[in-house]
Amino acid sequence: MQAAWMTHRSMTADPSVKAQKLKPGTVKRIFSFAKPYRTSILIFLGTVVVDAALVVATPLLLLRLIDDGVIPKNGDLVTKLAILVGLLAIADAAFSMLGRYFSSRIGEGLIYDLRSLVFAHVQKQSIAFFTRTQTGALISRINSDVMGAQQAFTATLSGVVSNIVSLILVGVTMMILSWQITIFSLALLPAFLIPTKWVGRKLQALTRESFDVNAQMSSTMTERFNVSGAMLVALYGQPEREREYFRSRARRVADIGIKTAMLNRLFFIALTSVAAIATAFAYGIGGHLAIKGQVTVGTLLAITALLARLYGPLTALSNVRIDVMTSLVSFERVFEVLDLEPMVKNREGAINYQGKNPRIEFDNVGFAYPRANEISLASLESAAKPETVDSGEVLKRLSFVAEPGTLTALVGPSGAGKTTISALIPRLYDVTSGAITIDGYDIRELTMESLRESIGVVMQDAHLFHETIAENLRYAKNDATDEQMRTACEAAQIWKLIESLPNGLDTMVGERGHRLSGGEKQRLAIARLLLKSPAIVILDEATAHLDSENEALVHDALENALKGRTSIVIAHRLSTVRAADQILVVENGSIVERGKHDELVALGGLYADLFNRQDLTGSPD
Repeated sequence: MQAAWMTHRSMTADPSVKAQKLKPGTVKRIFSFAKPYRTSILIFLGTVVVDAALVVATPLLLLRLIDDGVIPKNGDLVTKLAILVGLLAIADAAFSMLGRYFSSRIGEGLIYDLRSLVFAHVQKQSIAFFTRTQTGALISRINSDVMGAQQAFTATLSGVVSNIVSLILVGVTMMILSWQITIFSLALLPAFLIPTKWVGRKLQALTRESFDVNAQMSSTMTERFNVSGAMLVALYGQPEREREYFRSRARRVADIGIKTAMLNRLFFIALTSVAAIATAFAYGIGGHLAIKGQVTVGTLLAITALLARLYGPLTALSNVRIDVMTSLVSFERVFEVLDLEPMVKNREGAINYQGKNPRIEFDNVGFAYPRANEISLASLESAAKPETVDSGEVLKRLSFVAEPGTLTALVGPSGAGKTTISALIPRLYDVTSGAITIDGYDIRELTMESLRESIGVVMQDAHLFHETIAENLRYAKNDATDEQMRTACEAAQIWKLIESLPNGLDTMVGERGHRLSGGEKQRLAIARLLLKSPAIVILDEATAHLDSENEALVHDALENALKGRTSIVIAHRLSTVRAADQILVVENGSIVERGKHDELVALGGLYADLFNRQDLTGSPD
């Protein structure tokens, strides 16, 4: 009965699972994941079958104990049978433990395999994938769906096998002992299964709503409990509004919990009541048959004991399709992620780049951002609506050369395509047309690992992990010594600050580095770049939004970072790029002016206009 109760709780899966159609080959693919565990699965199923068989053994021993032991007053047999019942109980416990061990081994092994595969595969995706994917949905695939998938080989598989074996053994045994009592005892089964379906539908609806409301609460907490969210709430003085919003959803979850608890109790009462009434039928009919001598008292007691073990498997198997499909659909959702091909990947036969003083050339480069269906999954986006409008060409027949060891500056109005140009060099995206070459090699012919190993990037908002300063630095060079880190930090003008901290390099920087100021984060990011010692440096607005003091420190750090390296610098503050070897003025995805600072100012075009406006206001455009 307890098995049926637990199985019924699994019926609360989304009812759409019933109508779900699996893709061809899904089941075969699932079994390929089971191959490494086939021996464990066979042993596990063996323990399940033995455990199910022991369900029948105890009532049959009870029959002999009554008919051959108690009634004939055979004390020796009673003692032997009682000992045997005890030994069966011990054997049942042993097989249960053995089954649990192999179940855990299979389940945890599958979870490990799937999570490792999904994590590694997601890491290969292009940046475009992450710009669209909802982080929470992706994490759910790695956690919830992987857990659901492993249920197929543990709880669902064992439940189905155990219930089928139990049902067959119990049913056949009962029919052999007395078909009359068996048939009359099962007469109430339809009266129980029909309400069970109704309760199941109600629980499904409530569970679905509970998942939705819990997801809203989780999203609220994720957004409000990070540093930026908490700061916004505090600065705009809306904590009471936030509390009310959260309380309303928490109240709804509580109301759903009460309704769910009542429905579960109703189901449990219905199950126990019907089983009790069926047992009463068995005692009534069997009692009369025993009086007439058509069955023995032991047979009557054995049948009633078996009857209690019959309703559970019947109820569980009536909903087995939902349980099986839920597990299989979880597998399919995991496969959906694994089957999403990375948009940017190594070509076959790609070579390792080992240049030290590279020459970068853009040759008639055109680029348009990929469509949603090319880079992401609708199920991983919070608003899964197809986009019918393309981004259009962001870059158009763009050509320039960055000679070895020179500094190329990209300037222009916002949205002109400067950041897109910088993102194409490390292949965060691939060009749509034309080519980018490094030392004559098309970067698509190079391995991404070697290409990115030769490039160092500092963004406008330097990202730091919630780790120590040392761990953030070692992300660029995992075997860096303290002395190497000190040298890099001194060059980045940040060592004095680190040295003044109580924990030095072991100081935690906080989430996204919020315990540091903007200038300190930038200088730490530059130190990380120096530790990597790349041949190519890309700076994307690295000094934007800094005060004068921090800008001066960062500027000094950047001078060290750019020495002897081929550099691409994006800047709004034009005063910072006066010394550039060449300045490219980008507008609407095209280079409209190029030259040195003085030449472009004298030209009187867009660059001169931008420079003069900044010179007048003393701030970036």
